Amino acid sequence: MLKKRIDVAAKRVPADLVIKNGKVINVFTREIVTEDIAIVDGYIAGTGTFEGYETVDASGKYIVPGFIDGHVHIESAMVIPSEFSNVVLPHGVTTIVADPHEIANVSGTEGIDFMLKASEDIPLEVLLMLPSCVPATPFENAGATLEHSDLEPYYSHPKVIGLGEVMDYPSVLYKDDKMLDKIMDASLKDKHIDGHASGIDADGINVYMSSGIRTDHECVTSEEALVRMRKGMYVMLREGSAAKDLITLLKAVNENNARRCLFVTDDKHLDEIIDEGSIDFNVKTAIQEGLDPLLAIQMATLNAAECFGLKTKGAIAPGYEADFLLLNDLQTVDIDSVYKGGKLVAKDGDVIKPSKSSTAPPAIITDSVNISPVSLKDLKVKMSEGNMANIIKIKPKMIVTNHLIEEVDVIDGYFQPSIGKDQLKIAVIERHYRTGNIGLGIIKGLGIKNGAIASTVAHDSHNIVAAGTNDDDLLKAIQATADMKGGLAVVEDRSLLASLPLPVAGLMSDKDYRVINEQIRELNDALVKIGCSMEFNPFITLAFLALPVIPELKLTDIGLFDVKTFQHIDIEAVSIK
Repeated sequence: MLKKRIDVAAKRVPADLVIKNGKVINVFTREIVTEDIAIVDGYIAGTGTFEGYETVDASGKYIVPGFIDGHVHIESAMVIPSEFSNVVLPHGVTTIVADPHEIANVSGTEGIDFMLKASEDIPLEVLLMLPSCVPATPFENAGATLEHSDLEPYYSHPKVIGLGEVMDYPSVLYKDDKMLDKIMDASLKDKHIDGHASGIDADGINVYMSSGIRTDHECVTSEEALVRMRKGMYVMLREGSAAKDLITLLKAVNENNARRCLFVTDDKHLDEIIDEGSIDFNVKTAIQEGLDPLLAIQMATLNAAECFGLKTKGAIAPGYEADFLLLNDLQTVDIDSVYKGGKLVAKDGDVIKPSKSSTAPPAIITDSVNISPVSLKDLKVKMSEGNMANIIKIKPKMIVTNHLIEEVDVIDGYFQPSIGKDQLKIAVIERHYRTGNIGLGIIKGLGIKNGAIASTVAHDSHNIVAAGTNDDDLLKAIQATADMKGGLAVVEDRSLLASLPLPVAGLMSDKDYRVINEQIRELNDALVKIGCSMEFNPFITLAFLALPVIPELKLTDIGLFDVKTFQHIDIEAVSIK
């Protein structure tokens, strides 16, 4: 293959494929050059003037490298890898850096094995970062615990390129041996280490950088982004479903620092990927916000490749993989066609040949919802000393929350949800080991006017999380998700209005993505019926209310959790445990 590539480069033999007359985006020099691209065995042998056995006339088209999503959880799209490939390839994403910590928190190494196996033989290139924090913290119950000895063997796998987002900052700060073992394993093997620096100040970034952590996708302000760039971090500009930070973070990007920036989606629901896009949406938005198109494309390609040491990706140049897009228009990022390894894989918004999975998930993954019986009595919130409560305040389109203290309605010593005060009940039910743990709390800002919703998608331990206006509907929604062996449910007046079964670890469906998307639309219709304005999606927001590493106040199966003090607190605003 090397000899053949050299022969094609030297023009001694024709290329397999030549893309002619296209306006090539050079991401090294940020210029546009009209030239041919010679491809052989899935690699670019040369650019200039070439002949080939097959030619494609790209006159009038812009040719850009395939987009790279630098940090994504496939599970958040609620589809298995083959269907994820079918969805994102038409949006120009040819490579993703995936962190399977969602399924690992449910099914441990069996979950990692499934994601690796299910990612084989699909055109989308799936590179994996090993989950560093399973569970995310010791303040909740997940389905597995992964030590460094569980992770270390995976570094020999060719698709494993590093250690995933280190979100347990206190364990790094206070030199927890188990965490340092994981970091050392990755460092000694020259693997990349991702960060998760939500709410961490400049001193904390010193700690992360000194430990070998080099990226962060949790910036929510331009000031945070600049702090990280100045200390040498790569900043991942995120636009997901719950966390929509892109436009804010773009204010920090300029020609002097853009090489430290790349685009990610992190957690993005299937319907949003279909409707608005993936990394192509990030690029398009950056251009609309005034960023030079060539700079935006550089961030989506070369920057991401260099961040992860992917030496043959991210550019259209000799010796690089032939992953590229043909665009009809540069400003709007209008994608005509997508090539992966020199093969046409998507055209006019659809894949050429849909991927189908040949990997069936094992029973440990499909039978992952195991709860103790839940009764109405279990959902009561006792208020024994007054009517002031600690409340989780939702911030629309963000995964951070505020910690409020407000007066609540109390009848016979128990909290009563109030639509007028916008104070609803939230519950987290442990679903892995039948412990019977139920965390209860009060939320404000979810926007439900009647009924309840429940889901087994609850980052990162993925216990059942439910919220509603009354206990009857709350209980019905919880039971519906358990009966489905995982999924999402909308209930009103004790009737199931809509549901989405997610039998693969309670996180994903193995159905065709179009079928899943239709079920999502039915869920959305049901959400409107129970009073949601859909300014933001309540399910997406709900999924992050159980994540105790994102400020300020969250709920685990053990109880209400203050992220600032890293301890559980009472619902009543009178004492701290």
